[in-house]
Amino acid sequence: MRTKTLKKNRINVVTLGCSKNVYDSEVLMGQLKASGKDVVHEQEGNIVVINTCGFINNAKEESVNTILEYMQKKEAGDVDKVFVTGCLSERYKPDLEKEIPDVDQYFGTTELPGLLKALGADYKHELIGERLTTTPKNYAYLKIAEGCDRPCSFCAIPLMRGKHRSTPIEDLVTEAEKLAANGVKELILIAQDLTYYGLDLYKKRNLAELLEALVKVEDIEWIRLHYAFPTGFPMDVLDVMNREPKICNYLDIPLQHISDAILKSMRRGTTQAKTTKLLQEFRAKVPEMTIRTTLIVGYPGETEEDFQTLKQWVKDMRFERLGCFTYSHEENTHAYNLEDDVPEEVKIDRANQIMEIQSQISWELNQAKIGQEFKVTIDRKEGNYFVGRTEFDSPDVDNEVLIDASKTYLKTGEYTTVKITEAEDFDLYGEVIS
Repeated sequence: MRTKTLKKNRINVVTLGCSKNVYDSEVLMGQLKASGKDVVHEQEGNIVVINTCGFINNAKEESVNTILEYMQKKEAGDVDKVFVTGCLSERYKPDLEKEIPDVDQYFGTTELPGLLKALGADYKHELIGERLTTTPKNYAYLKIAEGCDRPCSFCAIPLMRGKHRSTPIEDLVTEAEKLAANGVKELILIAQDLTYYGLDLYKKRNLAELLEALVKVEDIEWIRLHYAFPTGFPMDVLDVMNREPKICNYLDIPLQHISDAILKSMRRGTTQAKTTKLLQEFRAKVPEMTIRTTLIVGYPGETEEDFQTLKQWVKDMRFERLGCFTYSHEENTHAYNLEDDVPEEVKIDRANQIMEIQSQISWELNQAKIGQEFKVTIDRKEGNYFVGRTEFDSPDVDNEVLIDASKTYLKTGEYTTVKITEAEDFDLYGEVIS
């Protein structure tokens, strides 16, 4: 059956999952464009590439449902070909080939050259930093490493992404320069583990040296750090953060839990005392720092006592930003050998309790910002508001600053000074003063 798509041989890349997948899709699209292909992101196209997530149950379900949705479109003649790549197909390729055999081809996370060949394109090694960015023009993700060497019991990422591999500093600087030339003002550094950066290439933790190199890139205004690991955190990074105004006073450091028994079972290599001391050192060295963390509740064996310990710690630490997830029992992980013994409804209730505490903390911290002035980057216009962020906020997950569009005209990517006039749990309202 002929497809109904008017534009023939247009490749539509569909991205699911985290910022690392966004980055991978952008690299794929850059390679396709360099080979002269007509490529779009999540628009109409008669050839579809689905970049899947396989991290936890909800993400896996979304990926499978998206594949099935496009297989129906293929059957109806609305698309010609469907290819699947990313973490889900890396982890479950044989199962997927058996269960959804009509997909044209499955590819893992390291099979970009093969995927490009299937799409009629050549992999070009020389395209360092060439990407088609899909984020708003003012910010872009910069993946500084791939894979992870950590032994966390609950995590399947090493199964899908392999061992830690750092990207050389000179390559990252080249990529940053190309992004800046295209109008990007904010770099969000991502990896499975920023803390480990450089150990494989330079035989030392080298994140600080990378930051020193990136701050020299002209036209980059903000550099933000995502996904650090608490064990072995290179404290010289904080010196660079204090010294260099381009480095946002912001750190995303997933801590997962705080009960010593749970941390030990999770194989996190730390304790409550060590973690609390580390955070106190962060606050002492960079008093202005915003710390974002994520927690897991309902891990196997988590008792009510463990949970109460976690709740009290969240109250005591008063994180500026916090997300909470329910434990997902993942095949082939170390924790899969444990009994998933916390009922789902208890997991959900515990997550809700944590987020209620955090909502109150966030509200109190935001109230203190009323009357203060902040440098704000504008991400988009939505309804009657321009929506922006301070240096203390990452896109999609953190607070936003809403500015009345009827009073002021702003451009996406513009930096402006805003005075905060009102504050809610997770939103700030402000007026432009310059």
